[in-house]
Amino acid sequence: MSAGSGGAGPAAAPGPRPAAEPFDPRRLDAPTKAAVLAEALPYIREFSGRTVVVKVGGHAMEDPALVDLFAQDVVLMRLVGMRPVVVHGGGPQITELMRRLGKEPTFVDGLRVTDAETVEVARMALVGKVNRELVALLNRHGSFAVGLSGEDAGLLTVAPGDPRLGFVGEIRRVEPAILERLLREELIPVVATIGVDEAGQAYNVNADTVAGALAEALGAEKLVYLTDVAGVFADPTDPATLLSRLDTVAVERLLAGGAVDGGMIPKLRSARAAVQRGVHRAHILDGRVPHALLLEVFTREGIGTMVTP
Repeated sequence: MSAGSGGAGPAAAPGPRPAAEPFDPRRLDAPTKAAVLAEALPYIREFSGRTVVVKVGGHAMEDPALVDLFAQDVVLMRLVGMRPVVVHGGGPQITELMRRLGKEPTFVDGLRVTDAETVEVARMALVGKVNRELVALLNRHGSFAVGLSGEDAGLLTVAPGDPRLGFVGEIRRVEPAILERLLREELIPVVATIGVDEAGQAYNVNADTVAGALAEALGAEKLVYLTDVAGVFADPTDPATLLSRLDTVAVERLLAGGAVDGGMIPKLRSARAAVQRGVHRAHILDGRVPHALLLEVFTREGIGTMVTP
């Protein structure tokens, strides 16, 4: 299936992967390079001027070689006329900082339980560390990235959600004006997922949920989740059951039947809501695959799992 039509093809089996070797285009001969560029041309035309929201998880940022390739992909998307918006998580980084401060994390349905102290830890890790590092890395490949959080310019207004989770907010309003302004200036917004309520209290917000809400508000062409598995599986223990394409009805069945758990639950919920509300396609990709974004957007085969209306 064509990535140009939002397709997703076969993907590698899940499980540990060796550290990615940095891609070296000098290894390709001239005819191969020309063929790669020619194959990408129709997709460059199709997606020029279109907004693509990319959510990158904290696990996907732990390998320096892979995160550098991710930064190259995002900057290349911008240079060929696309309008990428990056939304990042930082679960491992929050957990590491919590443990350094003597706190042990707990989770409910894949979402972190966040007390008053933990929300400040999350703020420090996401806004003060992960966001700044990701902006710096993107700007090594082109000076386009601008960091912000849901606290800026009223981007994310939230309200208390599940009381079991503490200061984990549910999105009540998205004000995308700041993102639209940055995109008009041909910049790349990089969003840390801290929101505030009407009184100014900060809340941690699930990054998958934020990515979906921003994609809806911006009328995005694509919503892409980079994660640490190959996609969605009918049976998570069987690599042969990778589901390359799901519609929203199939997603509802998977969620109701308990076939997915942990961090895949908020991804599928967010993807389902986004495509029901106007986003053309959502994709769950293995961020451990070098140049996963380019493979999905600019090649015929595509990878991972695609969610459609």
